[in-house]
Parts: sequence; structure tokens; C-alpha cells
Amino acid sequence: MMFNLANLFRNLAIILNIAFNLFYFLLVARIISSWIAPDPFHRVVQIIYKLTDPILNLIKRLVPLQFGMIDFSPIIAFFLLEFLKNFIVGTLISISNKI
Repeated sequence: MMFNLANLFRNLAIILNIAFNLFYFLLVARIISSWIAPDPFHRVVQIIYKLTDPILNLIKRLVPLQFGMIDFSPIIAFFLLEFLKNFIVGTLISISNKI
């Protein structure tokens, strides 16, 4: 039973690590799309915005850090996601190693 529980925690850590990495990719795509101003009605652009808007809007509300045309919320999101990724994934791997 303990071996299966350790595998569960390890696999959950792997899945969350992949999810965080995918979200990094979406944030980079969002940043690049803000530079090139694509068609906002394009399906891919809408998906990227729908997936990244919740975290970026939350950060903009909590930390209104914007200088002119430069929005720093994606940078804050990167740091926040990296912290959460290291904490959550690291904790799950640590738990799986102790079981």
C-alpha cells in the first residue's frame, strides 16, 4: 500500500510540473501576442487570453504595477508560478520519498 501511495505522490508531482510548464508556455505566448497585436478574434488568441487572464487580472488587482505601456504582471506571474511549482512539486516529491 505504501509503495502505491508513494507512486501517487510522485506521479501527481510530475503532472503538476507539466501543468506549470504548460502555463509558462501560455504566458510566453501571451507576452509575444501583446507585442505583435494579433487578431483578437482568432481562436488560439482567445484560448490563450482565457487561460491566462484569471491569474494576470488577479495580480493586476493585488499589485497594480504598470509603468506607461509596460505591464509587469506577467513577470510577477512567472515568479509566483515558479515559487508555487518549486514548493508544491518539491513537497510532493519529498513526501513520496519519505513514504
